[in-house]
Amino acid sequence: MRAVQIAEFGGPEVLKVSDVAEPVAGDGQLLITVDRAGINYADTHQVENSYLTKAQLPLTPGGEVVGHTPDGRRVVALVGSGGYAEKAVAQAAVAFDVPEGVSDGAALALVVQGTTAWHLLKTMTHLAPGESVLVHAGAGGVGSLAVQLAKLWGAGRVIATASSEEKRNQTLELGADAAIDGTPEGLKDRIIEANGGKPVDIVLEMVGGPTFDESFAALAPFGRLVTFGAASRQAAAAIDPGRLMKGSKTIAGFWLVDCLRDPAAVGGPLAELFDLTASGKLTSIVGGDYALSDVATAHEDMRARRTVGKLVLDPTR
Repeated sequence: MRAVQIAEFGGPEVLKVSDVAEPVAGDGQLLITVDRAGINYADTHQVENSYLTKAQLPLTPGGEVVGHTPDGRRVVALVGSGGYAEKAVAQAAVAFDVPEGVSDGAALALVVQGTTAWHLLKTMTHLAPGESVLVHAGAGGVGSLAVQLAKLWGAGRVIATASSEEKRNQTLELGADAAIDGTPEGLKDRIIEANGGKPVDIVLEMVGGPTFDESFAALAPFGRLVTFGAASRQAAAAIDPGRLMKGSKTIAGFWLVDCLRDPAAVGGPLAELFDLTASGKLTSIVGGDYALSDVATAHEDMRARRTVGKLVLDPTR
């Protein structure tokens, strides 16, 4: 079968389509004929071996797929790796039936980015009605869904950051109350200004480096900042515990992989997100449908912040 396989770690240039053996499903697993594979920012870290867990070569990237099982089920599944291929194997516990009214692209957007946004707002920051929420990369996969969910769940004011005017306008169309440039220089002041002169209650942060630092500085008393990525590939400054005590502030981290100890921690939120999607209350943006042979371009576009929403790969092309 056709699959993307890397023989060395590096940037997008190491992503090559190869002919490899088909995977075989073992006990408790499902073989899935892949209709679309999802692309995540974490994949770019996995390809260069800078992710939270170290990878081994040879490697077929791709942590999620949507497709069909031999018995005709249409499922979206978490596969860890191996998704950039015509066929993939998933543990049955993390393969979820996709209802009618939910497209392949939406299913892929919701299984990782959607459930991440759900946990960021509900599990990690405990959003309360009326609170203000800052969403970094508001036009991205997680951000575009987090903006909508925050509004649906009663946020008083949602502020999104984005790197271009076009992306900022898109976040406003999704329901953000304000959209600002996410450039680190002067970011704290822009955040507070966008929130009517007040610090924000909740920050969803996945850039790292000075963006993290500026966001923390804009956090209100009893505010919560949750970090779930480091797209800038920069480390934030160390936080003195005294800065947490003064203002009673919280910093938390989130990694969806930790939810896999209990598949219901993915399946429950996903079912809720499917219902919101089927009813028209939640929109998943598919920002690019790339041929498998164009996988390097997809990674280049994502790393250069030229994309919005969810990116997917078509293994038939």
